[in-house]
Amino acid sequence: MKNKLIYTALLASLCFPLWAQQVYDMSRFGIVPGKKSNMSARMEKALAKIKKESREGESLILKFKPGTYHFYPEGAAERVYYISNHDQTNPKRVGIALEDLKSVTLEGNGAEFVFHGQMIPVSMLRSSDCTLQDFSIDFANPHIAQVQIVKNAGEKGITFRPAPWVDYRVTKDSIFETYGKGWTLHPMSGIAFEEKTRHIVYRTSDIACPTKGCTQVGENLIYAPRWKDSRLPEGTVVAMRSWDRPTPGIFLSHNTHTTLKNVKVHYAQGMGLLAQLCDGITMEGFGVCLKGDTDVRYFTTQADATHFSQCKGKITSVNGLYEGMMDDAINVHGTYLKVLRRVDDHTLAARYMHDQSWGFDWGFAGDSVQFIRSQTMELLDGRNCIERITASDQPTAEGAREFLIRFVQPLPNEIGGQEDFGIENLTWTPEVYFAHNVVRNNRARGALFSTPRQTVVEHNLFDHTSGTAILLCGDCNGWYETGACRDVVIRHNRFVNSLTSMFQFTNAVISIYPEIPDLEHQVKYFHGGKPGAIRITDNEFEVFDAPVLYAKSVDGLVFERNKISTNSDYKPFHWNQSRFLLEKVNRAEISE
Repeated sequence: MKNKLIYTALLASLCFPLWAQQVYDMSRFGIVPGKKSNMSARMEKALAKIKKESREGESLILKFKPGTYHFYPEGAAERVYYISNHDQTNPKRVGIALEDLKSVTLEGNGAEFVFHGQMIPVSMLRSSDCTLQDFSIDFANPHIAQVQIVKNAGEKGITFRPAPWVDYRVTKDSIFETYGKGWTLHPMSGIAFEEKTRHIVYRTSDIACPTKGCTQVGENLIYAPRWKDSRLPEGTVVAMRSWDRPTPGIFLSHNTHTTLKNVKVHYAQGMGLLAQLCDGITMEGFGVCLKGDTDVRYFTTQADATHFSQCKGKITSVNGLYEGMMDDAINVHGTYLKVLRRVDDHTLAARYMHDQSWGFDWGFAGDSVQFIRSQTMELLDGRNCIERITASDQPTAEGAREFLIRFVQPLPNEIGGQEDFGIENLTWTPEVYFAHNVVRNNRARGALFSTPRQTVVEHNLFDHTSGTAILLCGDCNGWYETGACRDVVIRHNRFVNSLTSMFQFTNAVISIYPEIPDLEHQVKYFHGGKPGAIRITDNEFEVFDAPVLYAKSVDGLVFERNKISTNSDYKPFHWNQSRFLLEKVNRAEISE
């Protein structure tokens, strides 16, 4: 019997060979660390050769040696990518373009990937069961200009010193201009950091940094007579910036089961990580962060640390560090299409509305959808299913803004008249697990969640998030970001001195704030829908001001067993002086 089993196994291996794991030493392709030579073209050639050599069914490891690698736009992969919540400028240059792969691990072994100019450092598209592991991303010359206030003379203006790595000049018309490989900027706004603590300066938010009429008054010293701001003492560090966001640090699209382990993004010109239309993403030890406590920089990314648009499966972030970014640590949402017209009883014309969110697939045949009234944010009863969806202003979904969508069931009679409606794709909505992360010293907000599937936020530290620490939102009029939260658990987190500045949706430390233009005439609630749909329990709030919880249009809210302590670290200033402020909330259980 034993010999028969051995023979059977041998025969199976001959008929169906099991390929061993294939390891590619990237130095074999001339991709070696320690030099400033351009690795972009070599990387493009190496990936093409590896794909050609690899065999069906084998797993691959792309192994880098430890050290620093430089990537430049010249010779880099050129791609047309439409990326959610970014500037839709094309084509884009990509340092490491991973596409159409299966069971591939990029093993960095601590490699530092440094990029120059304007590039996407890493992209991964149409791939399954792939891992990005143990490397960091940075830019040699970030597009954010870090400066330090040397003298604040009040009405006479401010004298500042650019950081040593900032390339700058004073133009002929006396404007402070920064530049790099293939780009120039006139930064006119910024975020101010306390020199010692790296916290956002109290009550500053987005500050104006007018440099018209500036002059060079010493070695690496700029005098800006029109920059007047009494809130900025000498020593304040300012991240001067524009509002451009052309490229994320890591771009994921149309992937299945993607894992990121011990990957750090130290700078990106847009989001740190942007994922769209992906099924299942796990981040373990992922960071959008500084290079430790001694890093001379104070900022990281130009926008969100991580952002997930129209994904499904489960999104997991554990043991992460998110700091110094110019927006939120995580934002999870779908995208509403606006109904343009009713073609017939089964067909609608619909459109992506926001200028930074269009050009990619919105849905597929078989997807489940629901309809929402834009003004009151009320869902129509029942769901429908997509029978067919086609781009109507482009040959394919790539680059499209408008779609013709045919539905399986007849459309509700209300849709197609004078009232505005949005369409939400329920199939492309994810579960979220956000745990054991640190979010600190960033602009705007901590974490944003807009998904009807279960969201668990636990054992995190939200430390000086500047605005609201956690936001549950929903908007079918501006950003068109879905949607209603049905099952949220927020527990065992620590919140330290949120709300030191005012930003959008920052009504309390935890803000449940859907955008509802006509709340007065709303009949159905937006968030929730059952007792305890949103549960906030066993958290610690360390606050200097009054507001802890704000909620609007919620059915089923629990706030209990939370510890609230008040300190005198800052002077209270918030307009909301209610510990708990509820607007149109049903079935609420509130106790400290």
